Order: sequence, then structure tokens, then C-alpha cells
Amino acid sequence: MKKIFVLGMSVLLLWSCNNTTEKATEKQETETHAEHQHDESSEAIELNNGEKWLVNEEMKPFVMKGEELVNAYIQNNQADYKALAQQVKDQNSQLIKSCTMDGKSHDELHKWLHPHLEIVKALEDERDATKANETVLQLQHSYQQYHQYFN
Repeated sequence: MKKIFVLGMSVLLLWSCNNTTEKATEKQETETHAEHQHDESSEAIELNNGEKWLVNEEMKPFVMKGEELVNAYIQNNQADYKALAQQVKDQNSQLIKSCTMDGKSHDELHKWLHPHLEIVKALEDERDATKANETVLQLQHSYQQYHQYFN
């Protein structure tokens, strides 16, 4: 009788440990998913109480020039996407150097700028002309997004 009791407790203990591991794994997966969703939502650009954020005047010419370069590239069916990437990269460098913004508007601008810089980097590194054209369209879309949230 004592052996059956010890065997039963051992089985119960092993089952319990295995079950705890599964719950811990499920909990970890749920937390990772929730954290990932939190990161995505925190990266979404927000309006300023329904209004566009004001960008400092000294920064605007660099955004406008970058957009102008991309639009001219598309309209004129240009093919030197490496040169376009370098030109937009130069405008972005000037934009960053001229930044005097702070606070929430600065944070929101960074939510636009970081993905924008990644697109420029992707264009710079691209080796396939067809894919480069798709990336140029992403740049154009990025500038359109800028106008949705910033003045």
C-alpha cells in the first residue's frame, strides 16, 4: 500500500512539473505577443489632438527637397536609384542636423523618420532595379505619410 502511495505521488509530481512547464511556455508566448503588439502600437504616429504636429521651419526645406527629388525621379522615369538614395540621404542628414524640436512633436517625428531612413538605406543597398523602383514608391509613400501628420 505504501509503494502504491509513493508511486502515485511520483506520477502526480511529474505530471505537475510537466504541466507547469507548458503553462510557463504558454504564458511566455502570450507575453511576447502582447509586448510585440505594444511595440507596434507605440510606433504608430499620433496626431496632436486631431491636428498635425508643427515641424520647425528650419527643418522643413530638407523634407520638401527630399520629396521633390523622389517625385522628379518617378515623373522623369529616371534609373539611377543609387544617386537618388544618396541625394535623399544627404537631405535627411541636413534634416537631422537642423533638428531643434523636443517633446512629443519630436518623438512623433522620429516615429516617421526612423522607418524613412530604413527605406533610404534599403534603396542604397538594393541591387535589383525592379525592387529599387518599388522602394522608391515606398519613399514616396513615406513623404505622403509625413504630410498626414506634420505641418
